[in-house]
Amino acid sequence: MNGASREALATARESLDALTDNTSVDAAKLAEDLAAVTALLDREVSLRRVLTDPAQAGEAKAELATRLLGGQVGGEAVDLISGMVRSRWSRSRDLVDAIEELAATADLTAAQRAGALDDVEDELFRFGRIVASSTGLRSALTDKTASSSAKGELLRSLLGGKANPATERLVVRLVTKPRGRSLEQGLESLSKLAAARRDRMVAVVVSAVPLTDQQKQRLGAVLTRMYGREMHLNLDVDPEVLGGISVRVGDEVINGTIADRLDEASRRMAG
Repeated sequence: MNGASREALATARESLDALTDNTSVDAAKLAEDLAAVTALLDREVSLRRVLTDPAQAGEAKAELATRLLGGQVGGEAVDLISGMVRSRWSRSRDLVDAIEELAATADLTAAQRAGALDDVEDELFRFGRIVASSTGLRSALTDKTASSSAKGELLRSLLGGKANPATERLVVRLVTKPRGRSLEQGLESLSKLAAARRDRMVAVVVSAVPLTDQQKQRLGAVLTRMYGREMHLNLDVDPEVLGGISVRVGDEVINGTIADRLDEASRRMAG
């Protein structure tokens, strides 16, 4: 997002945090309501254009949102959306993207309250690795001819009772309503949101063998010093790295594997 939309999203995030700081607010229910509004505005293009029309007064747009959503979703969601449409948005789609992000954040907040945020982060990462390693599963989850209900049932059979309820809700929404994103992009975005709940960055660590607890703690401390922020480690094992570790933080790769050194040595000899 750029310009006005970025500012509007920042304000909406602050409003959501203020709202969910109140423990009497059901964060999971709020997430469900916001997801419903996302689906509505994604479907009703003319409505979202009206709600983001810069020529219309903010208060008038807020009143329209309240009239339309009142009785359909909870009061907290109505208040949040009404505040969002008062803001200025660069594109009408940005409003929908922002509401979708707030829905995911609300679900992550519910997990955080339950002391399960780390579990959700890890489950999102592991699910992504499973999808990456199974062509059949990925095809089934991204098949445009398959119904959303069929995909939802498949996911519930895979995750139900095995993953945190917040993880299941997030993944089901992502798969059944991808909104133009790839499955991989969606999972990565969710992982970043989960890390942001604790103001942490995510490091994807690939090693030849599982790291010990001491190694994980040492690596986490080193990365935290390097980047100046708490680091959450998503760990994967790949025997093909032959030893050492590979670390990816965002777009930056810190590669210290034996395989990488062998490749470099081969390139030098060839040169």
